[in-house]
Amino acid sequence: MNKRDDIALATAEFLLQIKAIKLDNANPFTWASGLKSPIYCDNRKTLSYPKIRTFIRQEFVRMINEEIGSVDVVAGVATGAIAQGALVAQELGLPFVYVRAAEKKHGLENKIEGVVESGQSIVVVEDLVSTGKSSLEAVDALRAAGCNVKGMAAIFTYDMKIAQENFAKAKVKLFTLTNYDTLIRKALMSHFITEEDLQSLIKWRENPQKWAEKFQ
Repeated sequence: MNKRDDIALATAEFLLQIKAIKLDNANPFTWASGLKSPIYCDNRKTLSYPKIRTFIRQEFVRMINEEIGSVDVVAGVATGAIAQGALVAQELGLPFVYVRAAEKKHGLENKIEGVVESGQSIVVVEDLVSTGKSSLEAVDALRAAGCNVKGMAAIFTYDMKIAQENFAKAKVKLFTLTNYDTLIRKALMSHFITEEDLQSLIKWRENPQKWAEKFQ
């Protein structure tokens, strides 16, 4: 097992320990998109645990230095990654901005909060990636401001096929601390789920719409 696998497993274990990840095959969660899922991820909870918060910050910094390289600015995606991004920016000694899901309806009507300048290189910090839609909208806003987005760093990805296609189309490199396959493997190892649960979770990721049909 390499260093990256160790970090992925450790991150997954932390998320399961603090119940940032909830798994329920019998009573699926409904995402904001309307998609029904046996898994729900709330990485905001990591901020309440100093040990885990520090681990994630340091691993983000390591990953950015090793995989993305030097940047001028760190950008967090609102709202889940604002605090994570600010912690990373502080550790790196870099300016921080965050990107709203939509422009404000009052005041300056900004979508990007903070100071960015055309030509600056940026790493985007995200808490999780599902389809990639909202994450890549943040990238679009930064690019529209003339910034060079060198990559995105996220705590967790569902590794959905549509997200892989969206990131490839947008030409954005995505690096994550952990992922869906590692998480469900760790959940089984920790007796958090059964083998039957595991098979259901695998089927959901393969075809979420078909998996959800039984709940309609």
